[in-house]
Amino acid sequence: MSDDTPDSLIPYDEIVQEALRAVVGRVLGSVERSGAVLPGNHHFYITFKTAAPGVQIPQHLRERFPDEMTIVLQNKFWDLAVDDHGFQVGLSFNQIPAKLMIPFAAITAFVDPAVDFGLQFQAAVTDAEPAAHEAAENDTPESDSGDASTPDGGSNVVRGDFGRKK
Repeated sequence: MSDDTPDSLIPYDEIVQEALRAVVGRVLGSVERSGAVLPGNHHFYITFKTAAPGVQIPQHLRERFPDEMTIVLQNKFWDLAVDDHGFQVGLSFNQIPAKLMIPFAAITAFVDPAVDFGLQFQAAVTDAEPAAHEAAENDTPESDSGDASTPDGGSNVVRGDFGRKK
């Protein structure tokens, strides 16, 4: 696009972001309907803004992750419930159970490393770079032999910044 391209009166970026977040909802809804059983080797890394409106997490997690947090849905999670606006899930952090409620609008990344699939969303805040944070520490089984790294921009990663003027 050239610098002469007029600003759009249609909020394409917002529409695309909303549609891509609906993919996350559809995937999580499918897992919920299956009795919270993940098919095959699928598992999800979900990154979200902890201070976003509607996010409900325990205070000790909010203090530890004041900006952004990544959770893993793989082996030990319970009470997954998905609606049109977000999801809630039970997870354990350092052997302490916690219930999290996360609106889809708070999600900044969704990755399924089993199939090298990922979505990244524009952050709702104006910071260009997310603050560094500790790695997710969801409890994992003692015999975890899988590779838990996230893909480094594989060919299946979809980014939602489509030529937006800054």
